[in-house]
Amino acid sequence: MVTKRDDEWKDTLTPEQYEVMRNKGTEAPFSGKLLHNKATGMYSCAACGSEVFSSEHKFDSGSGWPSFYDIAKKGNVKLVEDTSHGMHRVEVACAVCGSHLGHVFNDAPQTPTGMRFCINSAALDFKKKSV
Repeated sequence: MVTKRDDEWKDTLTPEQYEVMRNKGTEAPFSGKLLHNKATGMYSCAACGSEVFSSEHKFDSGSGWPSFYDIAKKGNVKLVEDTSHGMHRVEVACAVCGSHLGHVFNDAPQTPTGMRFCINSAALDFKKKSV
């Protein structure tokens, strides 16, 4: 488990990443740098580098955020009940450092799992697969 003091997170994350990942914020829809990324590779937690999603599971959900139908490594992602803002949702967090990544919904029947992991670009780094 990666643990840092609040001031250490502020020193290592951009202001947008800090707001999304540590304060559980959300970037504006259709604004994220990885929304239209079609390259083959691995998405990792921008705070600690843990691999969380693969391009193999990415799809265009039309939601405005990068969407995946499955996680890359089960032990690197945790799901947490979220009742904030008067809604019932399931938060997606990095299991290694606890950073907020986004939310997951079971409203994607066009995918093999039926799931839509709706993830903030600010919470992800992408490493293109070398050929």
